[in-house]
Formats: sequence, C-alpha cells, structure tokens
Amino acid sequence: MKDIVTIFISAILINNLVLYYFLGICPFLGVSAKIESALGMGMAVIFVMTLANTISWLIYHLVLIKLGITFLTYIVFILSIASLVQIVEMVVKRFSPSLYKSLGIFLPLITVNCAILGSTLFMIAKDYNFIEAVVYGFSGGLGFTLIIVIMASLREDLDYADVPSIFKGAAITLITTGLFALVFMGFSGLISA
Repeated sequence: MKDIVTIFISAILINNLVLYYFLGICPFLGVSAKIESALGMGMAVIFVMTLANTISWLIYHLVLIKLGITFLTYIVFILSIASLVQIVEMVVKRFSPSLYKSLGIFLPLITVNCAILGSTLFMIAKDYNFIEAVVYGFSGGLGFTLIIVIMASLREDLDYADVPSIFKGAAITLITTGLFALVFMGFSGLISA
C-alpha cells in the first residue's frame, strides 16, 4: 500500500509529467487559456492515460512478452492510445458538444500527446505491476490536470495584468511554467521516488 501512495503522490507533485519531464507541453500551452477547456482536456487526459496504462500493461505483459515481440512496444502503444482517443472524442462530441468545440483540434491531438505515451513507457521502465501501472496512469493524468487548470486560471488573470508587450502571450506562459517547475521541485524531498 505504501508503494501505491508513493506512486500516486510522486506522479502528481514530484515527477509531474509536464513540469518534471516536460511532456505534454503542446496541449498544455494550447488549451490552458480558459479554465473550462483546460478542465475538459484534463478530464480527457485522466481518462485516456488511465485506460492507456491499463491496456498497455496488459498488452505488454500478456502479448508482447509472451510472444517475444517487445520491439513492437512503441507501435502497439501508439495504436492503443489512438483507439482510446477516438472513443473519448466520440463520447465528448455526443455528450458535451460545447466542450468538444472548445477543445477543437487539441482533442484528437491527445493521440500524439507525448505525456500519455511517456506514461505508458515509464510504467514499463519502472517495472510496475498492474495496480501500480493503473495508479500511475490515473495520478499522472491528475498531475497534468492540476497543472493545466492552475495555468488556465493564471492565464485568465494575466489577460488583465500589466505585462510588458514583449512578454505577452506564449512568453509569459513559458516563464510562468518555468516558475511552476521550480516551485514543484520543492516537493522533491517529500517522497524519494
């Protein structure tokens, strides 16, 4: 149980996929302008990342290792992630057309979100068991959501701030992200993971 809690806290705060590994920066920058779209993207990432880790772990251990074809790991993981994203896209379009419209091109781009692929590859590299892999996927998605929602709330405030013109837009967003990364480094002594 201690390992599960360590993985959970570590993936959210310490080894955050966006701030520690710098994965998923494209959707992070593209969708973090409004809280509603950031929260929607975060929920989609949590769902896809949790399912991607679950399915990828099963495929890796029950198929790829057994058949001795682990060299196909990247291709198989990308195909499973792409399939999951298509399902999420259909569900969001059906049940929340406004969210589907606000996410725009970034929803299908979850397919190539390196944070999701990174999560599946990290869980293999870290030799997680099934439960640990699922928890890692879920908490990695939570960490992504936490950061993108915080950034969206700050970006909404920055629209009204007196920011020098040279720093407006992506520049202030990247500076703020760097400061977030420094702040989250303070959590590194919390758990040794």
